Amino acid sequence: MKKLNKISRKIFALALAVVLAVSLAACGANGGVPVIGLSQYGEHASLDNCRLGFVQGLTDAGLTEGEDYTLDYQNAGFDDNIAIQIAQNFAAQNVALMCAVATPSATACYAAAEDKDIPVIYNAISDPEAAGLTVGNISGVSDKLPVAAQLQLIRAMQPDAAVIGILYTTSEPNSVSAIAEYEALAGEYGFTIDAIGVTAQSEVTQAADTLIQHGVDCFSNLTDNNVVGVLPSILEKTNEAGIPVYGSEIEQVKLGCVASAGIDYFELGRQAGAMAARVLAGESAADIPGETVTNFETYINSAALTEMGISVPADIAEKAIEAE
Repeated sequence: MKKLNKISRKIFALALAVVLAVSLAACGANGGVPVIGLSQYGEHASLDNCRLGFVQGLTDAGLTEGEDYTLDYQNAGFDDNIAIQIAQNFAAQNVALMCAVATPSATACYAAAEDKDIPVIYNAISDPEAAGLTVGNISGVSDKLPVAAQLQLIRAMQPDAAVIGILYTTSEPNSVSAIAEYEALAGEYGFTIDAIGVTAQSEVTQAADTLIQHGVDCFSNLTDNNVVGVLPSILEKTNEAGIPVYGSEIEQVKLGCVASAGIDYFELGRQAGAMAARVLAGESAADIPGETVTNFETYINSAALTEMGISVPADIAEKAIEAE
């Protein structure tokens, strides 16, 4: 009888261990610590700043990595298929939360998380509604471009300019909606827009050549990931042609764009991190209102402006931040 009791106890202990393991897996835990699956669409400075800001937002909320959460960071390398695979892997792991930086990663995480009701926090999504990211267990922070401010800046810098060239990815809802806004507002500032769409990053530099051949007066960048990912190559071509490029945030200006009316992507990430902390504390992402960053700064690259022969008007120089 004692022998049977020992066997019974062993069976019970084994069964309990299995139950606990399953329970932890279902909660997306790693040794009892919730796992955040963070999918970043690709590697460039503004998206990197989103990720770093996200971690800072968690820290600001009093959370410590390794104690309060584990971060599983994955980079899709600007490949939509890899972004989907990353999201599906997060879902298979039953992570506690998915965070997605940029639209392709966000839409992939949303699709993978929906059936399991895993919460998703997005970051750097210019138009969440157009991307279909406004319904369900999801929330996040939008980086809507200050298009009117950018057009006003270009007009002040180049009083005689008429045509602005823009490159964009046709499959990115953010970029498509930004192009529509540029086209709707351009006439108010005396501009026309020459926009060329691409389907992959490999097409971007050739499209840049086409805009240069069209004789545009300048380029204006979006936060389009395929375009920003090869910005140094674009700048090499535009510098040779003597055509200024206006960025959409400070990191692009640091790379050599002449100026930008842009937002701070580190702060964008920090806001998303604060949202993620609320989800880990038990709130539903569906109950957390999405946020849109509207504050922007004017950034300039004095060396790039000098190279293009552009003088900064005094009223802009007073408030502009030098991108260093």
